[in-house]
Amino acid sequence: MSGSDEAWVYGPDGHKYWGRFGAAGLLVYHRELGVLLQHRALWSHHGDTWGLPGGARHEHETAVEAALREANEEAGVPAELVRVSFTSVFDLGYWSYTTVVAVATDRFEPVISDPESIELRWVLPREVELLPLHPGFEASWSALRTRLG
Repeated sequence: MSGSDEAWVYGPDGHKYWGRFGAAGLLVYHRELGVLLQHRALWSHHGDTWGLPGGARHEHETAVEAALREANEEAGVPAELVRVSFTSVFDLGYWSYTTVVAVATDRFEPVISDPESIELRWVLPREVELLPLHPGFEASWSALRTRLG
């Protein structure tokens, strides 16, 4: 990865988005445990909110590859224990964020493995809205929850 992958992209409206080549996050769902959420570090963009492990895509990386890599780096999510179900893309034309939704095929304990997380927690879908959510995740959660079934 080159350092230029991890940079802000500024939109015509002045909003900024992380990742020169877009970004991706992993929504892991386990039938009994719920969804795996990350409490974002205070210093991060929209810090002290809950969202998905994820981050900037590398130049030649697919969204699925990026989401799996970032989730492993930030939360210790073992790629061999998740099965990708679908993706949902928020595309602004000049920047995009892909939510990769995966089903956990077995239980695993998430592990905080970098300074971007305050906490990692399995949350039942009906309780997600009780947390202060990252604005992007909050905007997409209802549609994602419906697709989880």
